[in-house]
Amino acid sequence: MTEHDRAFLKPRVFIPFIIITLIWGSTWIVIKDQLGAVPPAWSVTYRYIIACAAMFAYAAATRVPLRIGREGHLLAIAFGLPQFFLNFNFVYGAELYITSGVVAIVFALLLVPNSALSWLFLKHRLTARFLAGSAVAVFGVLLLFLNEIRAAAVAPGAVLIGIGLTLLGVLSASASNVLQGTERLRARPIISMLAWGMFYGTAANGLFAFVLFGPPVIEYRIGYWVGLVYLGLFASALAFALYFGILREVGPGRAAYSSLVVPIIAMAFSTAFEGYRWSSLAVGGCLLALAGLFIALKSARSAAPAKQG
Repeated sequence: MTEHDRAFLKPRVFIPFIIITLIWGSTWIVIKDQLGAVPPAWSVTYRYIIACAAMFAYAAATRVPLRIGREGHLLAIAFGLPQFFLNFNFVYGAELYITSGVVAIVFALLLVPNSALSWLFLKHRLTARFLAGSAVAVFGVLLLFLNEIRAAAVAPGAVLIGIGLTLLGVLSASASNVLQGTERLRARPIISMLAWGMFYGTAANGLFAFVLFGPPVIEYRIGYWVGLVYLGLFASALAFALYFGILREVGPGRAAYSSLVVPIIAMAFSTAFEGYRWSSLAVGGCLLALAGLFIALKSARSAAPAKQG
């Protein structure tokens, strides 16, 4: 068992992992409700204005230093733009073409580039058990994806555009995730770096939205703003603070296991609120995804070194 396997099972890692998985499992249906009168780019901008303000306020309240120097700002730009600008604009754009469930399922493949890039650039060892569990889980996700595609009531061309945008979001998020695992970023406080990363992402979002759609568009529906506050405070500020902490502890590959469970939670929300009907293919996919995760975690526990008496 590797050092990262042991770290994953520690309460300070596993408990935040459960929290962010539950939060992000609920966001897909909330994002879908954000699409309408307000262009997606402006909704992303509003979301990260809220998240960014929360991070700076928290940093000030806890006296986390916000002076990060020239290198710190360059690092914040390097991970902030792909994570908080490119990733979310691709995801929101994808939901214009395909259902939130399909987007969540495709995003579960984040495990693949995260693991590959962390092995290539961070020299994280990939054990046979980790790879076997990952393969089982990814196969389960592919079954879920096949089920959703069969049920999708949209044109094949729209499906391909939506999948393509989602995959671009996956690659953007993965690039940012791997940067978080580098020594130069791990040596810096998460909160201050996250605040500045969100700042640069928010600035890019606002510029992008203004160029494409003109002045800000406002929707006065209360549900829109409740969803926006939830996405900004919980799904962005809180969840990313916890997630980046996990990334630094266990590496991008293992942290991405949350993306395998998120679609199942998203589908549960869809069952409760959108009348989603489970097929045998969907049930099988869910069971395989969970089994793959169980294989990896069980192998980590069984390989734990014996305590010295």
